[in-house]
Amino acid sequence: MKIAVVILNWNGKKLLEQFLPSVVQNSPEATVFLADNASTDDSISFVTTHFPSVQIIKNEYNLGFAQGYNEALKNVDADIFALVNSDVEVTQNWLKPIMETFNNEPKTAIIQPKILDYKRKDYFEYAGAGGGFIDKFGYPFCRGRIFESIEKDHGQYNDSCEIFWASGACFFIRSSVYKELNGFDTDFFAHQEEIDLCWRAKNKNYTIKYNGLSTIYHVGGATLNEENPKKTFLNFRNSLFMLTKNLPKEKLIIIIIIRMLLDGIAGIRFLFQGKFAHLFAILKAHFHYYHLLNRNLKKRDLFQLNSYFQKNSIVFDFYIKKRHNF
Repeated sequence: MKIAVVILNWNGKKLLEQFLPSVVQNSPEATVFLADNASTDDSISFVTTHFPSVQIIKNEYNLGFAQGYNEALKNVDADIFALVNSDVEVTQNWLKPIMETFNNEPKTAIIQPKILDYKRKDYFEYAGAGGGFIDKFGYPFCRGRIFESIEKDHGQYNDSCEIFWASGACFFIRSSVYKELNGFDTDFFAHQEEIDLCWRAKNKNYTIKYNGLSTIYHVGGATLNEENPKKTFLNFRNSLFMLTKNLPKEKLIIIIIIRMLLDGIAGIRFLFQGKFAHLFAILKAHFHYYHLLNRNLKKRDLFQLNSYFQKNSIVFDFYIKKRHNF
């Protein structure tokens, strides 16, 4: 099978200088693409000068993660798309276990490798860790990461297993499935669009896997860090978008109500912490959710599965029971 490693870039020359060499060196079986979101720095000239084998795709505007990839991938001919953040270091033979899984398992549509922290290489990284799951109220979490609690890597997730969602930091998907699902939802712009895509794949009975025999290191927050209110806005808004689109009909209203109440509690917490910009980001997220409610209801598939939620509330387990490990 033909595999394309596609790196989305926006004014990321410094990241490309640091991380692109590992991708080019360790991906001999792949064609590497740089999908540029109308950068105003000299990212493109740097890549064309120092890495002439990397193919350049130029988006006309900064389209964000979701639409940026949707537009770029129209120009990529491959059986497997490997969507890789620009702040990712890959390891030797990282593609081999992934491609073996795709070759041996026709129903497996999406795969995530083990994602470790570039700054602390013996710890998992927030965005994906050892594979993503979802709790009874639609909160995403990972093996190796529950909210802000990060596990040390002791080899406990050096396995292969089915998961609910794969991280967009390093996201492998069959091109045929990506096209069938019409790619990422561009209303998300960035954050949680990969969980939404995985949920839609699940609803069509595709399998999503984690393969711990493939390892990458991710910086995380290189484009938008946790202290940025825009990230708070996108996470809270997009979570409601995702739930509205994909929850089974019998769970939709009650879970949306519960999530909004829990969002309110999070807002009060920000208030007492003096993080007023984050409080207003939640309010803005809710108003934007209401504004696009009808549009997201129209995006619902005819069939939503009801069998892949974890039974517990990760919020209750983490904050009340003080269970911080998967």
